Amino acid sequence: MNKAIFLDRDGVVNSYDKPVNRPKDLELYPWTAKAIKKLNNEGYKVFIVTNQGGIECGYFTEEDLDEIHQYLVATLKKDNAIIDDIEYCPHFKSDCKCRKPEAGMILKLAKKYNINLEDSFMIGDRNSDIEAGIKAKCKTIKLGSKYPKADYSVENLEDAVDIIINSEHLIGV
Repeated sequence: MNKAIFLDRDGVVNSYDKPVNRPKDLELYPWTAKAIKKLNNEGYKVFIVTNQGGIECGYFTEEDLDEIHQYLVATLKKDNAIIDDIEYCPHFKSDCKCRKPEAGMILKLAKKYNINLEDSFMIGDRNSDIEAGIKAKCKTIKLGSKYPKADYSVENLEDAVDIIINSEHLIGV
């Protein structure tokens, strides 16, 4: 079985000062590529799981989102940082099993890529990200303000990756 890192998108890999409705709106944090490359080098599959309710609300289309994600993957690839797959939930008001805090996106990727969820991490900047990780039985890392249910709380993705790599070497995850 594989181990994985599930990343929320907005506020984790890119700035979310304004909505990301087109590729030009996507501003990666300066540490994003380096952090993802470290995870790749440690043998983790790296996935993005992102709520994109703006589709159901009509702010952008699934085609727009695909362009944003193609741009994201291509930009990271220039720095040899690989995203293995991206799952998104297009719902906002609909009752679904994919929108975080539900674990649907994580579980779908875990099944598709034969992921051992207990050896995996969910990293997010919102409590709903952490709740999804908990429901999927992953370890969780909350970025920004602390959330008591998270296994760890740190400032940014770079700090989260350091925790993952250090804990792996200490306990042989």
